[in-house]
Amino acid sequence: MNKIHCFEDLKVWQKARALNVKVYQLTLNETFSKDFGLKNQIRNASVSISSNIAEGFERNGNKEFSQFLSIAKGSAGEVRSQLYLAKDLEYIPEENFQTLVDDLKEISKMLNGLIRYLKETELKGSKFMEEEVEYERASLFEL
Repeated sequence: MNKIHCFEDLKVWQKARALNVKVYQLTLNETFSKDFGLKNQIRNASVSISSNIAEGFERNGNKEFSQFLSIAKGSAGEVRSQLYLAKDLEYIPEENFQTLVDDLKEISKMLNGLIRYLKETELKGSKFMEEEVEYERASLFEL
């Protein structure tokens, strides 16, 4: 069975990374790119998702990791909210809006499952053990 050795192995981080690219590409459109405030805010919130997953993982403790995952989940909600404004202002077409909202809902669901897993597992993170903890991929993603 595959193990999680680093944050890059986490499917939720991979999906958040892909979302970052979509958000950056979307905000390059001529109309959206001129709204500097919203463009910067949605980009920052998007990057916050993947960054908090990575930072939390590197903390090596379940409580801290859960806290950072919760922040990432909040950032996912922030991006969704900003997408509604972008759609209302006609910066993005409905199709792009719906694809990104669906991606964000999936990321939020995965984050929620990972938070639940971390609260329930007996593994407490590598800083509490002599050997590095390896989270099992199946346990994290077959929720």
